[in-house]
Amino acid sequence: NYRYREAIHKWDEALQLTPEDATLYEMKSQVLMSLHEMFPAVHAAEMAVQRNPRSWDAWQTLGRAQLGLGEIALAIRSFQVSLHIFPMNPEVWKEDLSWARKLHEQQKATKTEAVQALVKEKELTQESIPDYDFESDEIVAVCAAIAEKEKALSAAKTVVIVSASGTVETVTEKENCPTTPDETLFIRAR
Repeated sequence: NYRYREAIHKWDEALQLTPEDATLYEMKSQVLMSLHEMFPAVHAAEMAVQRNPRSWDAWQTLGRAQLGLGEIALAIRSFQVSLHIFPMNPEVWKEDLSWARKLHEQQKATKTEAVQALVKEKELTQESIPDYDFESDEIVAVCAAIAEKEKALSAAKTVVIVSASGTVETVTEKENCPTTPDETLFIRAR
């Protein structure tokens, strides 16, 4: 009658009286899955399997709960154990195990696509950065020319002279021969 909360309450009461009954845990797990409470459903199904490891339906319920959590590989293993115990169960063969395997293949394909996309993105990123040869003859020649220019500029000092009347004059002086006008008439600035 879809009164799941009441059923869980009744199973909890029954489990207090008979805590070793695997069937109660298995049925409780099914109801918890109907309520989309997957962690408690997996826990209840694991308790059922612990209480009765030879219960094929407990293993089947555990597999379904594990699928609800997205644990596809664990679910496949649980379905395989269920089939090992009761190999003639068509429901596990046709529905549960085949569905879990399809999900597993889709998961593999999705992971493969994601890895390929990351590799392609990495390749594009690496291709966009040009590879410079910093030891080529052209680069060495440019660096030498820049160094010579800097050397020439540092040898000559440039002085800006502003007169008291506001006239600006730029004077280049060599290291050995200053050509600065009389400092009483001009303000010196660099």
